Amino acid sequence: MEKVKRTPAKLSKLVQSFGLEVIWKGRDYDTREITISDVNRPALQLVGFYDYFEPRRLQILGKAEMTFLRAMSPQERTEVFDHLLRCEIPALIISRNMEVFPELLELAQKHGRTLLRTPLQTVDISSHIIDYLNRALAPQITRHGVLMNIYGQGVLMLGDSGIGKSETAIELLKRGHRLVADDAVEIWKVSDSLYGTAPEIIRHYVEIRGVGIIEVQKLFGMGAVQFETEIDLVIQLEQWVEGKFYDRLGLGEDTYTMLGVSLPYITIPVRPGRNLAGIVEIATMKNRQMSYGDNSAQSFVAAFDAKVDAMAQQTKETT
Repeated sequence: MEKVKRTPAKLSKLVQSFGLEVIWKGRDYDTREITISDVNRPALQLVGFYDYFEPRRLQILGKAEMTFLRAMSPQERTEVFDHLLRCEIPALIISRNMEVFPELLELAQKHGRTLLRTPLQTVDISSHIIDYLNRALAPQITRHGVLMNIYGQGVLMLGDSGIGKSETAIELLKRGHRLVADDAVEIWKVSDSLYGTAPEIIRHYVEIRGVGIIEVQKLFGMGAVQFETEIDLVIQLEQWVEGKFYDRLGLGEDTYTMLGVSLPYITIPVRPGRNLAGIVEIATMKNRQMSYGDNSAQSFVAAFDAKVDAMAQQTKETT
């Protein structure tokens, strides 16, 4: 069974990524991890309803909540904030750079909660943070292979060590395609799609046996590399086996499943004289064609069957 990683998101890293203003650092600011991708606008909590409150979510006060709080007396606000900040929330974010109530700052200090502020509107900061956390908290696996962007499609090439994946990648680079990862591919799931990148230490490097390590960005230019890509197709390279059946029509619709997502899957047999880079390009173009609902193999078989049926009918009529 493949080892699936789920890495919590550091609160301090999120604050840095969005340039949030730190009004008060909570006791756990440097160690706090976020494990839920959703955020919450504590509207019902402002009137004391906590039955379905999830304290592990980031809390955001927008203009509507702040206007509602402004209509309260300082004593009422103190009671509301005391109930909210007693909960072990990761942080409370105030949008639109709105002024912080003195009662809020006092109780954030008392309970050791992190208080943040942003100039963004509530809907914008909420959607940006949810998108960030969806990616940061996504389930991840690592696969041995090569990931490239070919004609706008992410193609993951798998196969035994020494089968020719890196050599094929070099030839594809010479044809103008982009390298995402060589040797190790980090794959994560967002919604029903898979994305891949390279571990930072080997990003944009390729190992060629007999030549050594090359830095693709310096050798081929900035246009030859890409940080990440959605994965659209999986290609398995394997040694040619005499007598083994290989699909010659392309009618098969094999799939390869990772993290619960099924992707189109093609097996390409490798033997001397085969132009693997050209075959991978054709496979990629065919996969794109099929994604638009056009299957050349099915069209060919349908036309062939129609021709055979017509010939059979003509023979029947002449006898």
